[in-house]
Amino acid sequence: MDDNYRTAVDAAAIFSETDLSGRITYVNEQFCSISGYSREELLGANHRILNSGLHGPEFFVDMWRALVAGRVWKGEICNRAKDGSLYWVDSTMVPLIDPASGQVRKYVSIRFDVTEKRQLLHTLQWRVGHDVLTGLPNRAYLSDLLNQALEYSRNEDIPLAVCMLDLDGFKAVNDGYGHASGDLLLVEVATRLKGILRGGDAVARLSGDEFVLILRHVQNPAHLQAALDRVLIAIAAPYQIRDQEIRVSASIGVTLFPQDNEDTDTLVRHADQALYVAKQSGRNRFHLFDVSLDREVKATHQTVARLRQALYMGELCLHYQPKVNMHNGAVIGFEALLRWQHPGKGLVMPADFLPQVEQTDLIVEIGEWVIDQAMNQMQRWQALGYQWPVSVNIAARHVQRDDFVERLQLSLNRHPAVAPAMLDLEIVESVAIENIQRVSQCLEACQRLGVQFSLDDFGTGYSSLSYLKRLPTRTIKIDKSFVRDILHDQDDLALTRAVIGLARAFGRQVIAEGLETVEHGQLLMGLGCDIAQGYCIARPMPAEQVVDWVANYQQPLEWRPL
Repeated sequence: MDDNYRTAVDAAAIFSETDLSGRITYVNEQFCSISGYSREELLGANHRILNSGLHGPEFFVDMWRALVAGRVWKGEICNRAKDGSLYWVDSTMVPLIDPASGQVRKYVSIRFDVTEKRQLLHTLQWRVGHDVLTGLPNRAYLSDLLNQALEYSRNEDIPLAVCMLDLDGFKAVNDGYGHASGDLLLVEVATRLKGILRGGDAVARLSGDEFVLILRHVQNPAHLQAALDRVLIAIAAPYQIRDQEIRVSASIGVTLFPQDNEDTDTLVRHADQALYVAKQSGRNRFHLFDVSLDREVKATHQTVARLRQALYMGELCLHYQPKVNMHNGAVIGFEALLRWQHPGKGLVMPADFLPQVEQTDLIVEIGEWVIDQAMNQMQRWQALGYQWPVSVNIAARHVQRDDFVERLQLSLNRHPAVAPAMLDLEIVESVAIENIQRVSQCLEACQRLGVQFSLDDFGTGYSSLSYLKRLPTRTIKIDKSFVRDILHDQDDLALTRAVIGLARAFGRQVIAEGLETVEHGQLLMGLGCDIAQGYCIARPMPAEQVVDWVANYQQPLEWRPL
């Protein structure tokens, strides 16, 4: 190489020349400086003196194959300096061709130090997957850790515990000692967690004071108990933070694979749900996710979704069961009963689907739909000249809503032709008693609108005189479980007699549900109960059958007064 060119290259880059066997024939000062070797040590030595061990044999085979063929090779190489430290160089290796023979006569290498760039890149990559404060894997890296752990558990056929850990009282530390102390506490917690985990286990920090533990050594419940007890004890030990003794505890939610055979995101979510239960149960403890209960919840969600679809698709309908005055045979009204005309299963009774939605807002939507349908039907009957009141059942979640009265008023406004007194809302006794002050206020507000209330299933709850006095209901309905057995069970007969007497003493109308035979009716009339409903009178029927049924109804001869 021309001396002028070599001087320019020496000033700009790490430069060396090598013979065809790979022995170094020339190095510049920059080469000596970065490698730590003197020129005397390098000249005549093979380039393998700088081998870091980070590159496999195939790396150098490809490089030499290109050079021997007369091609330029470019790439980044990690070399090892004389003191053992590693450095990275961006290398361009050029085979110099003899013009006369056309053969390669030597190789020259021009290199630039890229160690700082590599370190910066490594730092950035590390930060993508790690929490800067604690050094633990973060949420982004957690998915990879969990996938690796799940793959290991599947291959080895061993269980795996995924745990969500949250510090109890961490907010108080931040508020009382400052966020700097809170950060130091998190660092110490991370150190303790790393210190007690066994080989193959992992810990990650999600955010704030939330950590995820991946535990592989949980062959049985005793192993899991021991591992989590170690974690709880370690976290609860006092901390010395800035000359202050700080105490916190931990709550842990746990789910077990393969019992909980879900993907990584779902496992973390299930552990989080279990953590919530641990918090609600008193803290400083762990709670195991209930897979069977979760299946029930999912089944409920599916039922809710399907029933909501049924509501919007018009699959729900009302059947009407008559209430009759047994003394004179007069039909005094109807109870509207919900049915599901399922396209595949036929007519489905409410007991088969309502219990699964009673604790959801869907029960409120259904309740409002039932009220509207009943009001519509009364309006149609009125147009035909019939004044039949209709009672509908109201669920606990519905009547407990703060806006129940306001929304009921809107429904009444949509049916101005129907007097509010024609609508009778039935509430179960046990529901009314559970929140008697709220329910009493609600009943009073509804009665100011003109709407009537009945107390359903009376006798199955508390049946207290004081409760009956505080609940402004017009009607008491004797539960069918008592009515059914009054002919041969003296206890049920005594209870029925007492309920009738109680209702009459408080000026309430009394209705017997579940009337099955003419003899039941005779006995009830003898006890002072004149009004009843049940299969002995009629089964619930579609609205279009009601008018004809009423026209053809005949009072049993046994009920007619002598």
